[in-house]
Amino acid sequence: MAGLHDLAGWLVRRRSSLPGWMARIIDAPARHPDGLIGRLAYRILGSSGAPNTQVPDSVIRVYIAPTNYSGQGFLWARALERAQSDVGARNMAVDIPGGFAFRADTTVPIAVNSASAEWQRAEWEAVQRFTHVLIEAERPIFGGLFGRSVLSEVEALEAAGLSVAFLSHGTDIRSPRSHAALTPWSPYPEDPRTDTLQSDADANADLLETLRRPTFVSTPDLLLDIPWARWCPVVVDVARFASDRPVLSEQTARVIHVSSSPVQKGSHHIEPALRSLIDAQTIGYELVSGVSSDSMPGVIGGADIVLDQFRIGSYGVAACEAMAAGRIVVGHVLPQVREHILAETGLALPIVEATPDTLHAVVSGLLADRDGAREIAARGPAYVEAVHSGARSAAVLLDGWITRSGDADGN
Repeated sequence: MAGLHDLAGWLVRRRSSLPGWMARIIDAPARHPDGLIGRLAYRILGSSGAPNTQVPDSVIRVYIAPTNYSGQGFLWARALERAQSDVGARNMAVDIPGGFAFRADTTVPIAVNSASAEWQRAEWEAVQRFTHVLIEAERPIFGGLFGRSVLSEVEALEAAGLSVAFLSHGTDIRSPRSHAALTPWSPYPEDPRTDTLQSDADANADLLETLRRPTFVSTPDLLLDIPWARWCPVVVDVARFASDRPVLSEQTARVIHVSSSPVQKGSHHIEPALRSLIDAQTIGYELVSGVSSDSMPGVIGGADIVLDQFRIGSYGVAACEAMAAGRIVVGHVLPQVREHILAETGLALPIVEATPDTLHAVVSGLLADRDGAREIAARGPAYVEAVHSGARSAAVLLDGWITRSGDADGN
């Protein structure tokens, strides 16, 4: 069983690089839990034994579920609790093989979430005692309890007196068709999942448009897909990633690229662009993948330059961690995204712009002007503290939803 679980995890982590038919098979248990592949998968993985969420003893009780991508559900919950003393928040994360086991208040194996009627009923009983529910990535929370329908879950939650909001993370709402027109480096239609992602994004956009509940996005580029949403920035622990290692103190610069999704990040474009610098030992380059979250502060802090992503046109948790560490961060960020950040925060995003076509020249330029490069890196920690430490995220959720949702105690 352990071997099959490990194999499933390996395949899930690499599904964006696999042929479309194989990616569809791998995603089948999550997309069609009641189908043959889903039933077989959950029989193998096991579908019993998991905790239910503990309800906080507070006036306002916020439940965030079910994806916890990069540990964000947990961090948003903590940010809300720090921001307002009468708020208690908990997150529930459905654990998928191949994930990175980010910290969560409640972690539930996907087999239990999807196939255990006992767990589903108990979680529903617990959640009814909250006052607010933030649904991540338009995913159902309670498995098959409400027919795997997010709309039915929303109706049930609101009938029980809870206030519901949505938070979109990325591929759940990003339209490949629209994105391909934004940048020539778009991963679509190269990503073998493009048709499926387009179908999901269309369906999720229709759901959000129909419900028009308070809606948030974790990265500012997604406002192009949901213009009426609000940006709730991702959160990182600034102190955890702080590093006192000098930047570019050695002749050979240490350059890394952390890749969880090679097709989406454009990982395969990087080494060819930097090949001459690598061969001349001007830089030492390392592609980092499969590293645990606990190890990332050391990995990032040991680098001089962190290459983020070169296809989506935005930035996320990995770039924030690198900026918090005071590293030089390089990536492709759309002008619209930079403009929105400046307008909303008053701060310029300290990520050096580059595409695969310009990456060699950009890195060479940074090495030629090391003092200028260090100045850019030095702006990173302050930017992350101001935008991604959790205070801004909590304020957005409170002002844009929680404090204007009516009677906070659910009466």
